[in-house]
Amino acid sequence: MRTRRSKVQIEQLRNQILCNLSDDHPQSVRHVFYRMTDPRLPEPVEKSDKGYRTVQSQLTNMRRDGCVPYNWITDATRRGYFVNTHEHPADALKATAQFYRRSIWADTPDYVEVWCESRSIAGVIESVTSEYAIPLYPAGGFASLTLAFQAAENIRHEAGDRPVHVIYIGDYDPAGVLIDVKIEDELCEHLPDYEITFHRIAITPEQISLMGLPTKPVKAGDKRGSFIGETVEAEAMQASVMRQLLRDKIESFIPKRAMAVMEAAEESERAILMGFADHLKEAM
Repeated sequence: MRTRRSKVQIEQLRNQILCNLSDDHPQSVRHVFYRMTDPRLPEPVEKSDKGYRTVQSQLTNMRRDGCVPYNWITDATRRGYFVNTHEHPADALKATAQFYRRSIWADTPDYVEVWCESRSIAGVIESVTSEYAIPLYPAGGFASLTLAFQAAENIRHEAGDRPVHVIYIGDYDPAGVLIDVKIEDELCEHLPDYEITFHRIAITPEQISLMGLPTKPVKAGDKRGSFIGETVEAEAMQASVMRQLLRDKIESFIPKRAMAVMEAAEESERAILMGFADHLKEAM
């Protein structure tokens, strides 16, 4: 059993956390924890609840001390609920203009969406799915029947007769390698006439070896499937690497130059909406 960390060891851990986040943010607390379990670090933490609590405690202190900006840590498991209101119709139109997005996917040959195993992962990759205006579904483990049905209904509405491609990110463990299979089965059951292809971009056995991702043994008694080897959580992968993998995969479904053309049209149309808002304010 490890003794209590000294002040020098705590300072080393804090430096590791700060260095990790400075180079790559935002991340979830869980993501930072798994990065800190790397045995190659000068001061790694245990792959245990105790290790998680240690990282969580230090992140709390570092944010309150001003060492780590609050927005460097994402938490997709909790959110506030708000109703947007405006003092003038022109303000509402300006707000619409600021957030106006032109769909690039309406004219692509494929329909694409992203699923991930947890809300923790969703918080890390949401900036990418938002950038490309693509649906993101955090399954929360094995997805509920309701979520799978709602996703299928959205595919039916948005995809038309196009092939459907689902990009997936999840853990490599006895449950993690079955979750995307189960999601695919559920979607296919609701959409028997659709061509649906799943693309697991993380975590894969090849990535574990190539990236030297930290592993841990399978939990005692977990006999699901025919899983062989040690387990790796998705959060063990560097957040920026995960985002880049996702970005590259999404762009593989977008025709060349289509993104640039769409962005130019979007900027022009946003300016038109802003002009309408100015005229409306003057008229009223």
